[in-house]
Amino acid sequence: MLWSIWNSIFVDTFKKVELEKDQSTHFNKNIFLIFITCALSLVFIQYFGDLSFIKSLDVNWLNNLLNEVQKALPNNRLFELIYWVSIIFVSYFILPAIFIKTVLKQSLIDYGLSFKGVFKSYKIYLIFFLFMFPLVIGVSYSDSFQNKYPFYNPNNESLYPNFFVWQCFYFVQFFALEFFFRGFMVHGLKKKFGYYSIFIMMIPYCMIHFQKPMPETIGAIIAGVVLGSLSLKSKSIWLGIAIHYSVAITMDIAALWQKGYFS
Repeated sequence: MLWSIWNSIFVDTFKKVELEKDQSTHFNKNIFLIFITCALSLVFIQYFGDLSFIKSLDVNWLNNLLNEVQKALPNNRLFELIYWVSIIFVSYFILPAIFIKTVLKQSLIDYGLSFKGVFKSYKIYLIFFLFMFPLVIGVSYSDSFQNKYPFYNPNNESLYPNFFVWQCFYFVQFFALEFFFRGFMVHGLKKKFGYYSIFIMMIPYCMIHFQKPMPETIGAIIAGVVLGSLSLKSKSIWLGIAIHYSVAITMDIAALWQKGYFS
């Protein structure tokens, strides 16, 4: 079974990707602009995702707006996380989506938002989740894992409602992330680079994990290739979102379990 899954995800996908007929070294404006958009999106996250950078700009109306939002939320940590997700959503989804619609004049469906054929691949989802589950439980015993997760640490407060509010935003974060890496990058570059668009995407995807524990960063290399292959094969990012979020929420639950929330 594992061999057939390997062939289905990697080998068959590699063979079926259709390249542009002209593979010469001529300048391709759209490919150039996709790379520039990706770079600018990553720069936007790096700087505007840092609240201290925003405050250093000393823009009164922006600081006042952030202060009002912060007052409306129950604590600073939830505010910081929701702000982070908002920047990710703008950088990973809004900016590429605007580029696709206005410059490329194409449909977002062509960049992984199609549901067609997703539910036929549920077995792949189950296999990957069952593979990851014991690994997550194993690493949950490490100090580095417990210091990092969950992102929203309840600190002995009730999980409801703040932790569940955070989980909703956490899902939005994974949607935007999958759209950017496995949708915009993979499907935007596939006609020029074919299957190798996955490995182009995998490099920045690995790099955004540099601040996390090393096993997770190494795992991001594998995950990037696997999820990219699934997106290329199914022409959809939804299976990747399901896998990614399922593993993430399992990590949060495992971390809470280690902290004694379910004992």
